[in-house]
Parts: sequence; C-alpha cells; structure tokens
Amino acid sequence: MKVVFAGTPEFAAVALRALLDAGFDVPLVLTQPDRPAGRGMQLQASSVKQVAIAHGIEVLQPLSLRMDAKDPERAAQARAAHERLLATDYDVMVVAAYGLILPRSTLDIKPCINIHGSILPRWRGAAPIHRAIEAGDAETGVTIMEMEEGLDTGPMLLMERIAIEDADTTASLHDRLAALGGRMIVDALRRMEQGKLVAVPQPEDGVTYAAKIGKEEAKLDWSLPAVDLERKVRAFNPFPGAHGQAGASTVKIWRAEPADGQGRPGQLLSADAQRGIVVACGAGALRLTELQKPGGKRLAAAEFLKGFSFDGLSFE
Repeated sequence: MKVVFAGTPEFAAVALRALLDAGFDVPLVLTQPDRPAGRGMQLQASSVKQVAIAHGIEVLQPLSLRMDAKDPERAAQARAAHERLLATDYDVMVVAAYGLILPRSTLDIKPCINIHGSILPRWRGAAPIHRAIEAGDAETGVTIMEMEEGLDTGPMLLMERIAIEDADTTASLHDRLAALGGRMIVDALRRMEQGKLVAVPQPEDGVTYAAKIGKEEAKLDWSLPAVDLERKVRAFNPFPGAHGQAGASTVKIWRAEPADGQGRPGQLLSADAQRGIVVACGAGALRLTELQKPGGKRLAAAEFLKGFSFDGLSFE
C-alpha cells in the first residue's frame, strides 16, 4: 500500500516513522512551511519534514490546499500541490496534526484518514490533549477516522482508550498518545488492505470542541478553585506554560498540587523551604512545586526560593 502522509509536529512524526518501520511505501509528504524557532528565530523544518528528508521522501510545503484562496500565492501553491497529488501513485492519504484544512478537492482524490488524539466526538478540534487534562477527564485515547469537510466529524474506523494519570502533563500524555497513534495507524492500514476496516458514524451526543490554546489563557486566575488551577498547570505544560504575576515578575509555574489553606485569592500563605510555596485560591490553596523566573531555569520550589523573594508579594 502506498501512503501519502500529511502532518507537521512530533505527534505526526511518530506516526510517519511507524508507517516507514512497518514497510509502507510513502512517496510523498505534505507538511507546514518552515517556521522561525529558537532564540535566533531561524527557519526550522517541522518534525515530519525532518523524518521525510532522512528517508529521501519528496516533501511539499504549500501555504494552503485551497485552490480558491483569495491570496494569489496561496492559490498557486494549492494548485501545484493538487497537481502533484494527482500525479502521485498512492492508495490512501494519512493525516495527523497537519495544520491545514483539506478541501473537498483533496479529499476526493483518494481516501483520507486521520489520526486524532481524543475519543471522538469528545474534543474535536485543535487541542484535544490540553483540553482533556484541563477538563479533568479520566480517560482519553486515539481515534482513527475517515476525513470529511466538517471539523473531525467523519466516521470512526478504530478507537483505543487510555487513562489520564493524576500526574500527566500535556507533554507526557502527548507522548503516550503519539505512540498509540503510530501503532493504530499501522493496524488500520493493514486492516484496510484486507478489507476488514469498518466505518462507524460518530455518536450525535457528547460533542465538545477543543479550541486552540491561546497564550492569554496561561495566566492563572486565582479566584478559581485549586483543583481547576492544578489541571491548568498540567494542561499548559509545556505550552504555553502557566504563570502568575508576582509584583513585577512573571513567574512560570510548571508543577503544582492542591493544598490546605484559605485566604484572599492570590495571597501567599507560605513561601519557605519548610512549608513550601502555597497560594490561596477561590477554593482551597495551590502548592507550587516547580517554578521559573524570567531568564532563569525551571527549579524545584526550595531551589527557586534561594534566588527569588516573595516578601510582601502576592500573585495577581
């Protein structure tokens, strides 16, 4: 079976490596254009492009796949990509966290199936891993689905569930789901080759949307209950990184846990090596266990306090 692969970040790269390791022929990869990254803001290839180059696979990086795009450059790139797809000998397109909308013109060329990091129809959209942790879900998983023009609305082909552990961050859960998605897409394509892949419509009930994470969400609202804030800290680790404003300093909070205590939301109930850094919330309190000051490193609370004083400060 010949597979065109469309994806961009590491979540997708894991799946591409799994397909290649399983012996599938991948003649063409689509991924997002190179983006500035790092302190020097130099152009950096996506994780998927790096895998493709390492295996000598042709890479396309159009700004859009919509041939009717208003911007002439985007429309021209879309037409070129469409022509290349038509000229490519392949059986199925596999999509994982690509980041571009696939228009009907692309979906109609060959079957398109997607690796989605949630138990559909819960958490359709851009940030299913973050939102599952933030909402306090007990489990999540991966759904392999047929693609259609709606947002993650297509029929389901395979689904597997995993528990969300109490200590899971988006980073740790991402890695587990990426590995699961890689294994499942190999299984799905082998079943497809054998004619044993059955599509099941998504349930109409239980639809939720995982909106893209905005940087402005990362500032913690201390009027919320401590349990909610602890989930946000885990959900926004590693991006965009939860933070609070302590005086003139923006302090990133990488790990935290609910604690006993009462006070005005944002009030420092303790900030010492013995009792730890404990902040009052709308209900309960939050013990901050890993923090980072501007320009500093991520540090355990006791180490952080050696170089940062909370005297007279509260969190805003």
